[in-house]
Amino acid sequence: MSIGEEYDMSGEAKSRSDIRIPGVQEELVKKIVATGKPVVVMINAGRPLTFEWISDHVPTVMYTWWLGTQAGNSIADVLFGDYNPSGKLPMTFPRTVGQVPIYYDHYRTGRPALNDSNVLYKSAYIDLSIYPKYPFGYGLSYTTFVYSDFSLSADRLHADEKLTASVKVENTGNYDGEEVVQLYIRDLVASVVRPVKELKGFQKIMLKKGESKTVTFEITPEMLKFYNSDLVYDWEPGEFEIMIGTSSRDVMTKKVNWEK
Repeated sequence: MSIGEEYDMSGEAKSRSDIRIPGVQEELVKKIVATGKPVVVMINAGRPLTFEWISDHVPTVMYTWWLGTQAGNSIADVLFGDYNPSGKLPMTFPRTVGQVPIYYDHYRTGRPALNDSNVLYKSAYIDLSIYPKYPFGYGLSYTTFVYSDFSLSADRLHADEKLTASVKVENTGNYDGEEVVQLYIRDLVASVVRPVKELKGFQKIMLKKGESKTVTFEITPEMLKFYNSDLVYDWEPGEFEIMIGTSSRDVMTKKVNWEK
């Protein structure tokens, strides 16, 4: 079944204070799910919406956005398995409007919660998970990918040196598929506050079932730059976290010390 926003709910000057599925559509989904019939819910929208009940109770949700003239054909190709999806979210999906604003590259707070069990007197909710429903960079496939053997070429570098980060990605499912391998970096100590992670690179690779590849990223000091308090675009020496994974939340992490 297809639900979501009306076509004229998205666009310039079309903000909504309530980003739940409009109207009684969610109630309709609940009634159909209650029949016991297999259900696929397609959501047409121009923004992230909140649909936690649907996400928790419907086995398949396909976010179709507002596509162009080939929307029907492309959606059908994915639904019937003629194309194995490989898209990744370019934004974060909240669980509820109370989590907004929510984004992956936020600043660290003074008392960050480590997980959903570590929330007492922390930057967290007493009635909701600290995590978004779907993080930046998230996406599903009809196959599965396993990351391993994450390594860095060095753990200490000088200004004129480059760092190589590599990871092995294996298609462990039953279908050929594409995966978007993502590189994030965090500056642990700086003269101004820095995000908990920033996307610095990605590679899309095709893997046949059972196949594995080693993906390599070259990291330079140019990728560490930011505008400091004097509005100078530069990088500062210190310790950095290098992260590689399948989404902004699902990453492997190693540290490197970069001297100037």
